[in-house]
Amino acid sequence: MLELKAEPLTPEAFAPFGDVIDTRTADYFHINAGRTRRYHDLAKIETLGEQARALISIFVSQPVSIPLELDFLERHPQGSQAFMPLHEERFVIVVAPPGDSIDPAEVRAFVTDGRQGVNYRAGTWHAIQSVLEREGEFLVVDRGGEGNNCDEYPLALRVVLE
Repeated sequence: MLELKAEPLTPEAFAPFGDVIDTRTADYFHINAGRTRRYHDLAKIETLGEQARALISIFVSQPVSIPLELDFLERHPQGSQAFMPLHEERFVIVVAPPGDSIDPAEVRAFVTDGRQGVNYRAGTWHAIQSVLEREGEFLVVDRGGEGNNCDEYPLALRVVLE
């Protein structure tokens, strides 16, 4: 079984897998007569394939226990998938680079601080939603349309927090 220590999520460390969504580190401009800060274009949304379209959903996830034990990772080859916590929920992220298989030496684990979201690039292997401490609500932006957009890869792993 592969054992990983979840490291703090940073844009630099997560760059090979996608985007960190965090208003604290993003530029903005004012709109609505100066009453609103718009943090614009925070992640690259990818929708590939026939009749693809962007979907906006809300996921409500039950908390996991640590150490987190998983037996597979999944990927969405035809589109990115973004998760943004709505109530400062911390969550664990497990990722591996795109490809037809997963090299255990390239699997990474991160933990958010509750205000960060992520956008997995199309084809990036990742764990299922793994919220900590309490039930979590997430705004999710991903791909809808024809074709299979979810593959699973068996991999036994355990994640602990630093």
